[in-house]
Amino acid sequence: MAQMSRKAEHGTDEQQLQGIVERIMPHLLNLYGSTATAKDFEIYAPHATFEDPLMRAQGVDQIKSAFYTLPKFFGESRIVEYTVKENVTAPGKVEIIIDNKQHYKIFGRDVDLTTQIRLNVEDGKVVHHEDWWDKKPLKNRDTVNFPLMGRAAEVTRRGSMLLTHALMRFGKDPKP
Repeated sequence: MAQMSRKAEHGTDEQQLQGIVERIMPHLLNLYGSTATAKDFEIYAPHATFEDPLMRAQGVDQIKSAFYTLPKFFGESRIVEYTVKENVTAPGKVEIIIDNKQHYKIFGRDVDLTTQIRLNVEDGKVVHHEDWWDKKPLKNRDTVNFPLMGRAAEVTRRGSMLLTHALMRFGKDPKP
C-alpha cells in the first residue's frame, strides 16, 4: 500500500492547494496501477500533455493510450510509496511534484524504479504531466549539450506515442 507524505512549499496559498492533491492522487494511483477507467482521465485538461523517456502524448486520448498500454506490457505495475510537494506558481496554477517508487513485473522479474512525477495544474486540471525516471529531467533540446540530439529524443518520443496510440485504438476506453 502506498504511503503519502505531504509538504507544501514556502509561499503557497493553502486555500488554493486544499483538495487538489487529494482529488488527483487516487486517479494517478489507478493510472500507474494499470486499473485506469475513463473517469481517471477526467483530471486532465483536453489539451494536456504527458511525457516520459519513452513517449510524448498530446491530448487526453493519447494520454489514455499511454496508460492503457501498461497492463499489456507488465504483469504488475503500481506506485508503492510517494511524497508530495505542492507550490502555487500563479493564481489558479499549481505545481505538484511527486517523488515516488514504482514497482513493475515484466517477464516474471520484479523491477523497481525511482521516479519524479511533475504535474502542472491549472484551474484544477492537469495540463502537463512528466515522469522523470531516476528523477532525471527528460532529454530534449533544452536539457542536453547538443540540441540536435535533444530534438532527436523528442521526435523519437512522439513517434513512439503515435505508434502506441494507433495500437491502442486511438485512446478508446476498454469495454467494462
